[in-house]
Amino acid sequence: MIIGTLHDTGRVECLHPLFKTVFRFLREHDRAALLPGTLDIAGEDAYLKVEDVNGRTRENARHERHERYIDIQLPLSGSETYGWAPRENLREEDAPYDGERDIVFYRDPVERVVTLHPGEFVIFFPEDAHAPCIDCGKLRKAVVKVLIR
Repeated sequence: MIIGTLHDTGRVECLHPLFKTVFRFLREHDRAALLPGTLDIAGEDAYLKVEDVNGRTRENARHERHERYIDIQLPLSGSETYGWAPRENLREEDAPYDGERDIVFYRDPVERVVTLHPGEFVIFFPEDAHAPCIDCGKLRKAVVKVLIR
């Protein structure tokens, strides 16, 4: 997991061939004006999903993890709290990995959290289980999906 601001992405842009393109896209677009839906950045290799979500309590949050895509998540309209756990610490899958949706959920409780504000981002790699949308009320957020190469 990596946390940062959109004003300072240089150190992380070298971690994936598409990160520079993704962060440039995020900086150059009016994020506050983004409407729910999917926007193309680099076809199936990188795309942006804008979502309106309702927050959940920490007790109701579930860790999720992906195998094929890296998630870059950022709140657009308010703060968002995310749970985090390393893959090797999770013991209780809620269901087997769904390859079509690229997701697996876990029943393990959320113990570690971090809160982000507009202009900040978090990158979740396959080894990072994450529980988004904790205690955020109604929120508009962006999730960039970047195909692992």
